[in-house]
Amino acid sequence: MAAAVEISPVLEILVREPDGYSIWNGPPFKNNNQPGIKLEKVPCNNAKYSEDGSRIMVTKTDSAIGIYDSNTLKEIRCFQIPNVVASALSPCGAYLQTFQKSTTPQEKNVVLWSIETGDPVYEQFQKNMTKATWPLIRFSSDEAVACRLATNEIQFFDAADFSKGISHRLRVPGVAAVELSRAPGSHVAAFVPESKGSPASVQIYACAKELQSQPLARRSFFRCSTVQLHWNHGSTGLLVVVQSDVDKTNQSYYGESKLHYLTTDGAFEGLVPLRKEGPIHDVQWSYSGKEFAVVYGFMPASATVFDKKCKPVHELGSGPYNTVRWNPKGKLLCLAGFGNLPGDMAFWDIIDKKQLGTTRAECSVTSEWSADGCYFMTATTAPRLQVDNCVKIFSYNGSLLFKKMFNKLFQADWKPESPDKFGEIAELIKSVGSVKIEETKSLGQGSTTKKPASANPPAQKPAAYRPPHAKNAAAVQAELFGGSSTGEMSKNALKNKKKREKQKEKKAAEAAAASGAT
Repeated sequence: MAAAVEISPVLEILVREPDGYSIWNGPPFKNNNQPGIKLEKVPCNNAKYSEDGSRIMVTKTDSAIGIYDSNTLKEIRCFQIPNVVASALSPCGAYLQTFQKSTTPQEKNVVLWSIETGDPVYEQFQKNMTKATWPLIRFSSDEAVACRLATNEIQFFDAADFSKGISHRLRVPGVAAVELSRAPGSHVAAFVPESKGSPASVQIYACAKELQSQPLARRSFFRCSTVQLHWNHGSTGLLVVVQSDVDKTNQSYYGESKLHYLTTDGAFEGLVPLRKEGPIHDVQWSYSGKEFAVVYGFMPASATVFDKKCKPVHELGSGPYNTVRWNPKGKLLCLAGFGNLPGDMAFWDIIDKKQLGTTRAECSVTSEWSADGCYFMTATTAPRLQVDNCVKIFSYNGSLLFKKMFNKLFQADWKPESPDKFGEIAELIKSVGSVKIEETKSLGQGSTTKKPASANPPAQKPAAYRPPHAKNAAAVQAELFGGSSTGEMSKNALKNKKKREKQKEKKAAEAAAASGAT
């Protein structure tokens, strides 16, 4: 792991427990394979990095929100905001946006604060807040463009000077959700739901006022309850996951979903050609924005990598997967099955089209690559799961490097860094060749690649795939016998299991004796 030491010197991890948050020095760990502590535990209700990692927003217990420099860990400013319900940092940490409970409609309860001056730069009344409408003001990654969703229109601001108010408006009748492209903030996608027999639609507009006369791309569809809008880096392509609550074919209890692809140059507007029927489990663009990966279909799900022309370039086989995570450097990819799946993970080298290794991280709630692309972290967190809370860190090929258990864990996040700050990981990947290779059957069906032996193999061997209903039944059975659905038995469950095994052995012995007598 010498190469990893050279290219990952500044990784940090924010860990939040019930009594506060702390910051660890990231891998590689030197002292007994334990992380060093950069910041001892500080009491808080919440803590979150800005998108660029330069600042940390900490919600304290006394309705105070502190903004800290993530490098020096010194407080830049503290805002006293009573009855605050939600808060968000702008991507570069220049603005704090807050939502408060309002007592009267005249009260402007959404406020955008300048962190430099501590003064409000924009205020607005908002009756309620949903996941689709928060944060109210959306920024591009460089904070050069800002906009907000209003009734039947999208309003744009001069992000450098909010005192000028609304710079221009884009009228989109019936618009219910917007997604501003992030890098660069050149385009905005608008979703209009079905209404009075008219189909739902997603439209792409340029953000510049003089280019907004007509949508650059448009896609209409019926049977649409919600959409997920995913822009690529470069703002040239938009993936749209269309979800309906009812599946007309009655194949899925969870409704049906389709994946559409639109480009800002109008070169492609249509369905992504998936080779298997079933739901869209996950989709993610690579950091370069030149390809995207999709996990889709009834279990065992399939996984395919497409280029920006929407042509399939690499099939990753099938397996118990519902999650895809691109490595920030673009070379590697992790397929995983979390939630109601057993937690299997497969690590792929997309450039060389080979599988590097497989492992398992049961009951993971969050998962993400480090900014240098060398490590993959999973976390089992509350309130989603109240037991077996832990953090696990894996190498790029799936070998387990670190695990720590918690009585209760709320959050574990890498400090965001630009992947461009780190060197390429080609030398690290070359080290796979020096690892002892052994023939191992891949978890992904149809794959015949060899898997490197793990230096730190996981405690449990990957089990055969079980469909969701079987997994749920096992969870219920485990609870009835006093165990846990994670596969780790309680003392009572273990005791009962041993009793059943002894009874089986006894019956087998009696049967053998009886057959011998006859």
